[in-house]
Amino acid sequence: MIVVIAGPTGVGKTDLSLFLAKKLDGEIINADSTQVYKNLDIATGKVKDTENIPHHLLSTIDITKDYSVFDYQKDARECIDDILKRGKTPILVGGTGLYLKATLYDYEFTEKENNTYEGFSNDELYSKLLEVDPNTNIHLNNRVRIISALNYFEANHKPYSEKEKTDKLLYDCLFIGLTADREVLYYKINKRVDGMFEEGLLDEVKAIYDSGIRTKAVMTPIGYKELFEYFDGNITLEEAKEEIKKRSRHYAKRQYTWFNNQMDLKWFKVNYEDFTKTENEVLEYIKNNYKMN
Repeated sequence: MIVVIAGPTGVGKTDLSLFLAKKLDGEIINADSTQVYKNLDIATGKVKDTENIPHHLLSTIDITKDYSVFDYQKDARECIDDILKRGKTPILVGGTGLYLKATLYDYEFTEKENNTYEGFSNDELYSKLLEVDPNTNIHLNNRVRIISALNYFEANHKPYSEKEKTDKLLYDCLFIGLTADREVLYYKINKRVDGMFEEGLLDEVKAIYDSGIRTKAVMTPIGYKELFEYFDGNITLEEAKEEIKKRSRHYAKRQYTWFNNQMDLKWFKVNYEDFTKTENEVLEYIKNNYKMN
């Protein structure tokens, strides 16, 4: 059995994963696309104390390197196979939905570089997409998704619109989702950002800023590019902090939408007043839905 813990940023996935790893003789596989990188610690919400629980694909990739979902799929599946062979329980935890789906479902990728289609207009790209996927529901002006759909067709030789219909789960999984009232979660996210600054986020980002590294690994996570703007003198520190909070809230909203549309999760509302109740509720659900040793 594989336990999957998903949900929006700041909802409590890390704490739950540590609890379940102890109860289920488990090992944790990171499924956050930003936490795979070294030196990106505070802004990505990386676990501070692993409590002697083995963690995989956490702080393994240098920030100068490009690490794709194809790479993650291969590495995560190797981790899963190894953990299962040793009689342990793999626990995938993170908010990057595509990493989870690419690992657990019959997703096919190629190692070739994706085509960026530079020089093509939106109309031209949309016409190309209609040729290979006449049933697409992607909007004409959504250039990023159109390109993704074209690349998907090139890699898999089937239309993107049929992708969900052909997804096949490769492992025996229990899918857990953590949720909270929107206002409560947003409050938690705002406080979490304040805590990051208290932990030394400014120093962490300044070190990377001074290094001159501007790879995708650095520019993608929320927290770095906003503070780069501050260091460049374009905005105040308070403006950067508020931008980080706003983008984190928006990201959480997008995560909810993605998980609700793409994965069949058993949702649990987090009890922030007594998180042990949430932990025990999830554990009881696992016991009732999977034969425990």
